[in-house]
Amino acid sequence: MQPFTEDDRRAVAAQLEREPRGVVGVAWRCPCGDPGVIVTLPRLPGGSPFPTTYYLTCPVVASRIGTVEASGEMAAMTARLAADPDLAARYRAAHESYLADRARFGARAGLEPVTEIDGVSAGGMPTRVKCLHALAAHSLAVGPGVNPFGDEVVEMLGLSWSGEAEGTGTSEKENS
Repeated sequence: MQPFTEDDRRAVAAQLEREPRGVVGVAWRCPCGDPGVIVTLPRLPGGSPFPTTYYLTCPVVASRIGTVEASGEMAAMTARLAADPDLAARYRAAHESYLADRARFGARAGLEPVTEIDGVSAGGMPTRVKCLHALAAHSLAVGPGVNPFGDEVVEMLGLSWSGEAEGTGTSEKENS
């Protein structure tokens, strides 16, 4: 994870058309060098719980993922979960990894566990595929091999986990 600089704050504010809240770092950068995935705290300033730890901010990638979502890919992925026990187990492991990452970021910031979102990760994990943006953000943040559906989306779009202009491409666990 890279530090979230003032330049990053301005870039993300422009991407989101609002001020970013509760950001602890940049997990992945798009090829232009701007933040593409940010890491957010599980409780935002002001007290609201926020389950989306890895938040996709790059509008170009978000638009491309929206096109994939509109194609019906999420329903096909969800159907594959029911038919493939190994895939379902890997997706459940991605869910558990996401929860562990969120707890770790919150603890590092001195936050108490956020009970309102206990067991809630992102993107429909672990039982369905609901948001490819969240799943791709997870994969881009932690690297390949953790979230099978996030990895598929990253590969569909031809994105990369590593590169000089991009994020660390490594799991936060490896950086601990």
